[in-house]
Amino acid sequence: MIVDLPDTTVSKITRALVDVREEGGAVALGRVLTLIILTREGALEEVIEAANDASREHPMRVIVLMIGDSGAADSRLDAQIRVGGDAGASEVITLSINGEAGNSNLESLVTGLLLPDAPVVVWWPNKTPDVPSATSIGKIAQRRITDAATKSDPSAWVAALGGSYAPGDTDLAWTRLTRWREQLAAILDQPPYEAITAVRVRGASDSPSTALLAAWLRLALDVPVDWAYLDAEEWPHGIKSVTLVRESGEVKLERPESGVAVLTQPGQPVHDLAFPRRTLRECLAEELRRLDPDVLYGRVITQGWELLGPPSSTEDAGRKV
Repeated sequence: MIVDLPDTTVSKITRALVDVREEGGAVALGRVLTLIILTREGALEEVIEAANDASREHPMRVIVLMIGDSGAADSRLDAQIRVGGDAGASEVITLSINGEAGNSNLESLVTGLLLPDAPVVVWWPNKTPDVPSATSIGKIAQRRITDAATKSDPSAWVAALGGSYAPGDTDLAWTRLTRWREQLAAILDQPPYEAITAVRVRGASDSPSTALLAAWLRLALDVPVDWAYLDAEEWPHGIKSVTLVRESGEVKLERPESGVAVLTQPGQPVHDLAFPRRTLRECLAEELRRLDPDVLYGRVITQGWELLGPPSSTEDAGRKV
């Protein structure tokens, strides 16, 4: 069910929500959190679809804020309510804000729509403030989600994450590393139990996850990490390879193509592993599983990043792969 509310107010939206629940039998009592999404109009359906899919694991109320032309003479708030089959296991409220309303405190627009006594998560899927925790919306949230992959300069965004970090912050570039981190941890848990003396990490130039993986390995293993971005001709997207140097030889986890990884270890058969790129829905659902601060992420973008050092040059990276 979709209900349009043109030129409306927050109080009218609240009353409409009550009417929709009474009419359609939708109940908000089972919602576990409120997800606030700040996005642009062109990306609206993509982020709502990801939230709807994630809501099947985390029933929630979704509030989508779209800030239009703040200089428009006509100050107005348009809203839309989606429930039932149009909203997964959630309630979706979209707020399109134009004119002077866009210059007001956004917190005041959503306060009356928040679920009582439920955690608040804020997600910026594209345009993100420099310090998310300092914004009016960020201040009311337990978790704040950004996405370095959507930035015009992902590597610069990742480099600045530590300077703006506050407990509760996270970035989907970190979430996309879960499979890599799990596989590398499994390798280290298996014999031979030899010390790692050095690490090499390679990834595409548009992959902010490459830098975060290198920082995590530098922090976790406390050994030198040589990392670099490859040219698009060498590798187009995402992380390409991780090499762990041991006395008995090198352990290499490498993707020869997207969706597949090859694990090579001294004295063992070569293993082919399924390594598909993680979807937006998977990453969002994972982040919503925890509502407490991700302490490890905070340490990686602060302590790990300070220890890591700059990337190798493209020429050096090509020789060392």
